[in-house]
Amino acid sequence: MSGPLPPAIRCANLFKRYDGRPPVDAVRGLDLEVAQGECFGLLGPNGAGKTTTIEILEGLLTATAGEVEILGLAWAQADNEIRQRIGISLQETRLSEKLTVLETITLFRSFYRQGDDPLETLRRVSLEEKAQAMVGKLSGGQKQRLAVATALVGSPELLFLDEPTTGLDPQSRRQLWDIIREIRSGGRTVLITTHYMDEAERLCDRVAIVDLGKVIALGTPRELIASLGGEHVIEFSIEGANGSLPGPADELLELPGVSAVDGENGLTRLSVTEPHVVLPALLARLDAWQCALRSLTTRHASLEDVFVKLAGRHLEDAEPGEE
Repeated sequence: MSGPLPPAIRCANLFKRYDGRPPVDAVRGLDLEVAQGECFGLLGPNGAGKTTTIEILEGLLTATAGEVEILGLAWAQADNEIRQRIGISLQETRLSEKLTVLETITLFRSFYRQGDDPLETLRRVSLEEKAQAMVGKLSGGQKQRLAVATALVGSPELLFLDEPTTGLDPQSRRQLWDIIREIRSGGRTVLITTHYMDEAERLCDRVAIVDLGKVIALGTPRELIASLGGEHVIEFSIEGANGSLPGPADELLELPGVSAVDGENGLTRLSVTEPHVVLPALLARLDAWQCALRSLTTRHASLEDVFVKLAGRHLEDAEPGEE
């Protein structure tokens, strides 16, 4: 009787330091476990350590310290076996522009002992009509789908996708989302890195939010959003005085359904459970303060809000640095 399957990915106390003056610690004691068959998102701003982490997991970088297991196997002990069972789509894939699409995918198929038919793989990523086109003639979205196809053609048990939709137009982005969903529905494990929080919410079973080389939150998208104390956000600003409230912001916590209050640059943000209950009470409080609204919006809470709460800044405010 076979035992339980090992995790698709396990890393413990992972560190990666780049020598320099001063040295850069890109990964700082990161722990991670990904079950077989799940789509797992590694999220965070540029410079958070996502790409360094995934390249260690892929066997492309050596960790400074820590343990890594891929499908129950360790790098440096079973390198070829691991490579035969994984597929990799790098953050930036450079393919020969002088080969056709079919020649490219056939070449990558030859690297594996077993795998899928090249033409069938192209069909899965909607590139069968471009089979005889030169890679150099493809659009950005088509090249990105071809990069994913090169990772798929070996029929991997575990697929690594590093920032697969960065720089794509909305239509190409949605096409890649459909491809990832189809891979996931086939029972394969997918690890995706992204700084697009909406992408993770739509695609991932669980996510780890990474900042400054550490996991700062882990769970399903719904669990992490629920940790805010409300599934909705009300944002508003008022006229005059640089948008500053005339009364203590903490007084807004007294309003029914408000679980958290924060703000910046003249914008006040409320985490709420029921916007239709909060709004009349909020308007009444602002009227009592003799405030005039400049703007008011309501929306669903997102993983971006989780990051802001935990890191104290927005994703776009993160300092560029070593990925």
